[in-house]
Amino acid sequence: MGALRERMDQDMVLRGLASRTREAYLAAVAGLAKHYRRSPDQLSEQEVERYLLHLIEERKLSWSSTNQAACAMGFLFHHTLKRAQGSFRIPRRKVAAKLPEILSREEVRRLLQASRNLKHRTLLTTTYAAGLRVSEVCQLKTSNIDSARMMLRVECGKGAKDRYTLLSAQLLELLRLYWRATRPGLWLFSSHDGSRPLDTSLAQKMYYAAKARAGILKQGGIHSLRHAFATHLLESGVDVHTIQRLLGHGNLSTTARYFHLRQHVASTPSPLDLLARPESVPG
Repeated sequence: MGALRERMDQDMVLRGLASRTREAYLAAVAGLAKHYRRSPDQLSEQEVERYLLHLIEERKLSWSSTNQAACAMGFLFHHTLKRAQGSFRIPRRKVAAKLPEILSREEVRRLLQASRNLKHRTLLTTTYAAGLRVSEVCQLKTSNIDSARMMLRVECGKGAKDRYTLLSAQLLELLRLYWRATRPGLWLFSSHDGSRPLDTSLAQKMYYAAKARAGILKQGGIHSLRHAFATHLLESGVDVHTIQRLLGHGNLSTTARYFHLRQHVASTPSPLDLLARPESVPG
């Protein structure tokens, strides 16, 4: 599917899809072609649905992975192959409404202290202090550090959007220590030879290693630091709209989805505590 792959990739570039999304979509469509040993443009809607069922029932892929495959096929058939939406519907699975397990401030402190390697500790600290996605922290350039304005510039975040986020005094001090020790080039956190940004899988390994040393059992990968950034700001009194801009969320509901429960639960007294209070007597 060489020519078709190139056409699909060009269509995704024109619509501004991120490089990681493009890679994931192309891999999903390649899996479909490999399964049937035919070019995807020769497949019917029923064959695509059977393949998605195969991913769910036989390969036991997660809901998010299956939905990503469905989105990839939807893009291919609707945008690249120009099949009408009404004549070619690709079903998506309902995603479980799971809340992230939020790290406490003490747990974040332990995790960062447990990271003994300077590069690892600096990367994890930057992720938490600025509320970055793993792809964003790996793509940071040394020129993105604006110490004069105490800001960190994030280029081409999710949705190909640039934004500014926080640069704390403590983080700046750590970054200067890291710079003096390693003298990074273009990329703040680069591959071993410095020719390209650090791979996101290596950043995940840094996080899991530090989490294990810190004895933290909560689920979640490095994205947990971004959740903790947002939650800890909310708990300190920062308004949701400011947090939304710092995170780079296009929709406020994305920012608020795991904040609302925290606020409501924290402000609601348990009935056990109410037992200790005298009942009011009607006047």
